[in-house]
Amino acid sequence: MKALIWQGTNKVGIETVPDPTLLLPSDAIVKITSTAICGSDLHLLDGYIPSMEKGDIMGHEFMGEVVEVGKDVKRLKVGDRVIVPFNIACGLCDHCTRGNYSACDNTNPNHRMAEALYGAVSGGGLFGYSHIYGGYAGGQAQYVRVPFADVGGFKIESNLRDDQVLFLTDIFPTGYQAAENCQIVKGRDVVAVFGAGPVGQFAARSAQMLGAAKVIIVDRVPERLKMAEAAGIETINYEQTDVLIALREATGGRGPDHVIDAVGLEAHGHGPGALMDTAKQKMRLNFDRITALRWAILSCAKGGTVSMPGVYGGLVDKMPMGAAFAKGLVFRMGQTHTHRYVRPLLAHIEKGDIDPSFVITHRATLDEAPELYKTFREKHDGCIKVVLDPWGQLAGKA
Repeated sequence: MKALIWQGTNKVGIETVPDPTLLLPSDAIVKITSTAICGSDLHLLDGYIPSMEKGDIMGHEFMGEVVEVGKDVKRLKVGDRVIVPFNIACGLCDHCTRGNYSACDNTNPNHRMAEALYGAVSGGGLFGYSHIYGGYAGGQAQYVRVPFADVGGFKIESNLRDDQVLFLTDIFPTGYQAAENCQIVKGRDVVAVFGAGPVGQFAARSAQMLGAAKVIIVDRVPERLKMAEAAGIETINYEQTDVLIALREATGGRGPDHVIDAVGLEAHGHGPGALMDTAKQKMRLNFDRITALRWAILSCAKGGTVSMPGVYGGLVDKMPMGAAFAKGLVFRMGQTHTHRYVRPLLAHIEKGDIDPSFVITHRATLDEAPELYKTFREKHDGCIKVVLDPWGQLAGKA
């Protein structure tokens, strides 16, 4: 089959690799019909998430058709159309039974590697996201093996298009959980979102769905701000104004009640802190550039919430903990418990409350993916979200 392969830092390519096979009775094989490039894939491309190996198949947002099941798979059958959350959960451990699927105890065979790196216990396995998260093959390919298929395969039985349900595998639940973590008081609370990429767009719309009185999104890319404005979200371009002053002015001087950092470890920005972050990251003296997180802490109202769906890779520097402590802020973060949100959010889509395909700006074949990675990273051509067809032909494709 064809697959998008990590070939080293800043290099991905299409290669022919062996088709996946069933390894355990609880596995299924899925023929992928749609897959997407996620912002967190760029952290792998850029070499900021350790333990990638040449030959790894990338991709964790995908859906398709079940073509083979193990003997222990009871809920799925060949021919089912399924979406598959990006994190892998057993469904049986204490964390899974409490709905905390991303903390699964049984799906990361390399948990000791993660524990050695982070000095703490590891989360569960992830598709296509390094060996510290299990070394599982990803879904930017024509086929994928789905472990614990009865837990991770969600049947789509309506006529909704792939475009409308694909993002239930990651970015829609990720944005929704980030907003839910804010415990928004309907009609009263103001929510600010740093980062108007795909997760930021869904976090902002989710805050609206949860009843925020006002939602403000902060970015520097005009087309991303324009996409947010189309949904009635206020915007701030941090390259044109002092973002901290602008947020105070927009909230009667107190700051947003809750702030969502949908940027993570590759934040841009300006000022001495941003310059030092960049220099130290390039020298591998620092894992993360945290300008967005600093702004989130400094702008948030007293007693507010800083919610962090953006990915962080390790140790951070110059985090304003004194300000966070003085304000009594609450921090919520971590990988999304995707399985928890699939059915409720699918119900919203089926009712017409939201059509997640709004975020798609580029469609391409899998063969075109290496070039689209560059386009997405450099934010060229108005690129916000790329959806790939693993079976499309390069020649003649629009």
